[in-house]
Amino acid sequence: MGGSVSCCFSPGESPKLHRRHVDLDECPITTTEDVSEDTGTYLQHISDRELPDELAQEANPSDHPRASTLFLNKSQTDGWYSSVYEVQLLFHYLKYSFCLLIPVREKRKSNYMNHASPGLLTKKYSSCSTIFIDDSTVSQPNLKSTIRCVALAIYYHIKNRDSNRSLDIFDEKKHPLSREKVPDDYSVVDPEHKLIYRFIRTLFSSAQLTAECAIVTLVYLERLLTYAEIDICPSNWKRIVLGAILLASKVWDDQAVWNVDYCQILKDITVEDMNEMERHFLELLQFNINVPASVYAKYYFDLRSLADDNNLNFPLEPLSNKRAQKLEAISRLCEDKYKDLCKSAMKRSMSADNMVGIKNSQAVLS
Repeated sequence: MGGSVSCCFSPGESPKLHRRHVDLDECPITTTEDVSEDTGTYLQHISDRELPDELAQEANPSDHPRASTLFLNKSQTDGWYSSVYEVQLLFHYLKYSFCLLIPVREKRKSNYMNHASPGLLTKKYSSCSTIFIDDSTVSQPNLKSTIRCVALAIYYHIKNRDSNRSLDIFDEKKHPLSREKVPDDYSVVDPEHKLIYRFIRTLFSSAQLTAECAIVTLVYLERLLTYAEIDICPSNWKRIVLGAILLASKVWDDQAVWNVDYCQILKDITVEDMNEMERHFLELLQFNINVPASVYAKYYFDLRSLADDNNLNFPLEPLSNKRAQKLEAISRLCEDKYKDLCKSAMKRSMSADNMVGIKNSQAVLS
């Protein structure tokens, strides 16, 4: 490693991706004296053989905290200019709004002069006397709001999908979740946000799952779409969401819900079908079920950004004395833990930089 003699090199890609045994006869020994700028042969440093961070983040956004989430990109690409008709509709709308611009201004002016309120505010704002805060934090998210945001993220995945790539194990017609006949247009009509929300809410309320499990469900769902190179579409969204919830509940919760319990919620599905779907889900994830804390926090804050962009406000409550004392106690507890960690780190090792504040005792000469 880092020496002047190397038996083989890989200028194109990381050796971690394609590991194979290479004979010494195939790769002649190359020294630094034989390397020239004119030839393409050069000695590559070990750091250059690693996969670049940009490529790794772009390939696996659910594994890296600095990569943008897929659902946030899908929601931002939800444009109005998908057809000529929509452009014309927008033109007529702007023209009509411009014609009504002066009357609207006059109406606002009259309302202001007469002290007339334009209507009730849909969002609460803090004042000098009242502070509004929501009860959703990264460690304890609000269950109802989190499920609504996850359902909205899945809705944008389906609506703004690139294609209809799928697998037979997730096809609802080949593996139905109920005995009711699957409609003929099941693979064409996009589900609404309310339908996705009801499906997820039913599973979470019946299985008594937590809000953190919903965030991990979204992480596994996007990881499946990235690893397996498939799209979530009207024909497979229910089984993909069910598989992600099933796996997230087993990984996150200490007392996981068994597959037979989901069969009691969805009474027409068999345990064998659940086991087969779970096995395929894990194989497509390459058994990578690890969710770092940084990735979890990224998905939580991106879900909050998605809620703000779509007017899905988290419930706000006025800050009471009891809640303020609780927040103060939590802050003091975290501060004490941080001080203890700093003290333990100073005891284990001490460098010259940390010895600035140490006072030496003065010697007394008599």
